[in-house]
Amino acid sequence: MDKPMYVNSKEYSIIKLLGKGKGGYSYLAQRDGMLFVLKQIHHEPCSYYNFGNKIEAEHNDYQKLLNAGIRIPKMIDIDFEKERIIKEFIDGDTIFDMVKNDLSVDPFLIQVRQMAVLAKNFGLNIDYFPTNFIVQNGLLYYIDYECNNYMEEWNFENWGIKYWSKTSEFLDYLKNIQ
Repeated sequence: MDKPMYVNSKEYSIIKLLGKGKGGYSYLAQRDGMLFVLKQIHHEPCSYYNFGNKIEAEHNDYQKLLNAGIRIPKMIDIDFEKERIIKEFIDGDTIFDMVKNDLSVDPFLIQVRQMAVLAKNFGLNIDYFPTNFIVQNGLLYYIDYECNNYMEEWNFENWGIKYWSKTSEFLDYLKNIQ
């Protein structure tokens, strides 16, 4: 991509789109020879999720996740006016890609369950969808900052685990994105 993006007047070269979520677009970005994730908040409708102020929510949720002890990428900068966030780049495979490519995620089930306990102890759920988790050097990172008040139906064992193997839910999702 040719056009740079700015976060609090600092220029970042955009290398590629990493993905689009409910709240924004995430890009691989470069500055001073280092890689980052630049998240641009979007305001596209989402039929199954209601948002308030997305950039404030990202900022507040980041603090909640840090306080809960969830392993997340460091927030390096936030531009409230342009609704952009610079995050530490975690390089590795997503759990989603591992499941899709028939690689075992069993070693990471212990880590996600530990995160689930930490989140629940803080009265939170995180978004357990496997695109939100990256493995780097054997460690599982929750790369999204979204968290919500804890509800049993949305915890890992009742919802998230349905997408951490080639279940019918995972295969249906895969079919719908191709």
